[in-house]
Amino acid sequence: MVSTMNNIPLFSSLGPEALDLIESLFEPCLCHEGMIFEQGDPAIYLYLVIEGSVDILFKPYDGSELIVTSVKSGEIFGWSAITGNTNYTSGARCVEQCQAIRIKGSALRELCIQHPDTGSVLLDRLAESVSGRWHDARLKVRDILSQGVIITPENLEKS
Repeated sequence: MVSTMNNIPLFSSLGPEALDLIESLFEPCLCHEGMIFEQGDPAIYLYLVIEGSVDILFKPYDGSELIVTSVKSGEIFGWSAITGNTNYTSGARCVEQCQAIRIKGSALRELCIQHPDTGSVLLDRLAESVSGRWHDARLKVRDILSQGVIITPENLEKS
């Protein structure tokens, strides 16, 4: 898997020792068409898409399920597993079968304790890859919600 990991930006420029260490914590995961996990399920794994795409879904307590983003090759999902959440804050669904690798959140936290230099680099890269999506997801949700709202100068002044 190291040869695959070398081609993923998240792992680029890591040395062979760090790659070997990280590779031992990830496992291959074939995601079949359909739900990978539901919003509210126990947050166990962080996933990295190798091939294919995964829709990230959010269901507000008083509304319909929304597709907030699609995660493509080289991108991660399931980050609730590493943020200390006990449950996923969104769901993940494959439109078609895709290849991924996954790591238990607990294993990543243990890596950070036992190998702080490698763990720190990996966490920085994870944070960077997710932060852009948070912004994009917020904008997407806002766009979806605003479709049912008539935008007037008065509405804009209130926001």
